Amino acid sequence: MEKTLDKTVSSKVFIFTLSLILISSITLSFLKSPRSPLPLPSIPRSLDKYCDVFKGKWVPYPQGPYYSNETCRLIVDQQNCMKFGRPDTEFMKWRWKPDDCELPLFDAAHFLEIVTGKSMAFVGDSVARNQMESLLCLLAHEANPEDVSHYSKRWFYANYNFTLSAIWSPFLVKSRVADNNGNSSNGLFSLYLDEADETWAKEIEKFDYVIISAGQWFFRSQLFYENDRIIGCYNCNQNNITSISKYQACRTVFGTALQTLLSHKNYTGTTFLRTFSAAHYEDGDWDSGGNCVRTRPFAHNETKLQEFNMEFYSIQAEELRKAKEKGKKIGLRFELMNTTEIMWLRPDGHPSRYGKFMKKNATVNDCVHWCLPGPIDTLNEFLLYLMSKEVL
Repeated sequence: MEKTLDKTVSSKVFIFTLSLILISSITLSFLKSPRSPLPLPSIPRSLDKYCDVFKGKWVPYPQGPYYSNETCRLIVDQQNCMKFGRPDTEFMKWRWKPDDCELPLFDAAHFLEIVTGKSMAFVGDSVARNQMESLLCLLAHEANPEDVSHYSKRWFYANYNFTLSAIWSPFLVKSRVADNNGNSSNGLFSLYLDEADETWAKEIEKFDYVIISAGQWFFRSQLFYENDRIIGCYNCNQNNITSISKYQACRTVFGTALQTLLSHKNYTGTTFLRTFSAAHYEDGDWDSGGNCVRTRPFAHNETKLQEFNMEFYSIQAEELRKAKEKGKKIGLRFELMNTTEIMWLRPDGHPSRYGKFMKKNATVNDCVHWCLPGPIDTLNEFLLYLMSKEVL
């Protein structure tokens, strides 16, 4: 009887021990398995910090744009190329492909998740506003904003408590028309190079993200002031005033704008500088019969960035680099959106004659702004990419 009991106890101990071994083995195999049902999140290769998304080429993208002029009702007539009869659609079927990684597609839900409870301002000229309008359309299938514009264009996304603004400041510094002879396009402007434009400077502390960009207005005739005294001019035809180049003025202006952000005691936002966007007029200037009728991008070996475009880019990049170094010391982030050459390769993306001025019922040859949808949507892919790196 005792022998039988011993056998029974031994069998139970053996089975219990074997069960423990099996359970431990299974548990260890799950812990070691690369196919764990709850894998740790990983950073996409496209957001790898060593990838230069601004170095690459335009490639065919048959899927086409994110939206159309029918699905986005926020496109203004000046950029609504399809509404006014542009016959070709191929310009909407290209994507920027970085050499060493992928630029993620624009994800409206992800963008709105990042900006929930925050605010963003595009500060600069009409191309800055053009990019803001692109962003409105990219977000349109996810959320509809309320137009709360007052002194500047402003949209409010109530479900996300997010405000999006475009602040008109074509020179970024204080300016006024000195003598327009009835035509502000060809008139003389006074620029106060050492004073930021209060239009944006007085409210910049309200914004969590600021995208600054300017350039095209520096080709206009200008009088330059510092400490409220004239120090020179550009293309002003006055022999008694020192000649100052548009490049020197541009350098000073961007230095003033960035220093204003650095020294503002209440500004804690992230600043992006979107570099100079070149025009593509051929066979003349904007007021002398110039046009832009190409229907496909340039390849790198088909064109070379004009020297003056490169000069504007270099100035902006250098001023941003200096601001970035200073910003690191005080906890402010400055990022360069290096898009000058990228957009130079897209002569096909402008409205040309398929657009109308917002304040004039007239067709124009517009080779400065960009059709919506069109290549400018890529600028907001870059913007979201840079914003995503910040939150990783």
